[in-house]
Amino acid sequence: MTTGCLTILIALAVALGIVVSWLWYRHWHDGNVNREREQKALASIWEQARATADDTAHALNTSDSMDADALTGVIWTRSEAPVITYDASRHEFTATAARSVPYDEEVMLPGGGPVEVTWCLVLTFTHRPGQAWASRVSERDDDVCRPSTEIGGRVRLALTRISGMYAEDLTRTGVQDALAPTGRRSFDVKNVVREGDTVTVSVLVSSSETAVDQCYRFTRPVPGDDGRGHATAVPASSC
Repeated sequence: MTTGCLTILIALAVALGIVVSWLWYRHWHDGNVNREREQKALASIWEQARATADDTAHALNTSDSMDADALTGVIWTRSEAPVITYDASRHEFTATAARSVPYDEEVMLPGGGPVEVTWCLVLTFTHRPGQAWASRVSERDDDVCRPSTEIGGRVRLALTRISGMYAEDLTRTGVQDALAPTGRRSFDVKNVVREGDTVTVSVLVSSSETAVDQCYRFTRPVPGDDGRGHATAVPASSC
């Protein structure tokens, strides 16, 4: 009995040791694999941001306009950054946006799969007298991009609401009520202009956490007196 029990205990100890060793190896292996995949995802974000910055600088250099609004539109078309600011004294645009890339996470237990890695990046475009537009990409803390992400979400909400409005309601008061029915000043409608079959709405969109805002121009066709239409939005240097 004693010898048999001892043999069983030794066998259980060996089995437990094997299981513990395997679990430790899987933890070490999965950790290394996930770190490598995360680094590759981050490198992909950086490469895309660098390519976007280069492409945007080229577009700025080939643009015939030096108007701040027009150049803001050039940057928006390529970067889709929710917040684009212009410093006239420095002749410099700054585009702020969080970029995300998914990768498959390696795990021992069910529940793994695609996860996203997010990086807060700022694209800066500077024009010096007699020189071409120069671009640079820099990393920022997540809290720098949080207002930009929030404004981007609010712009999408505004697009949905403006697209769904009847033509007769596309007035400054009507749009203000549609965007901020509770009176919160996340949206401040500055102007509504109708030219022919098109309505342009200028709105100052604000974040709630910090004093960050961005002017947007929403453009919507007016099919008829009570028709609806799909709106588009472009950031502007000012309202």
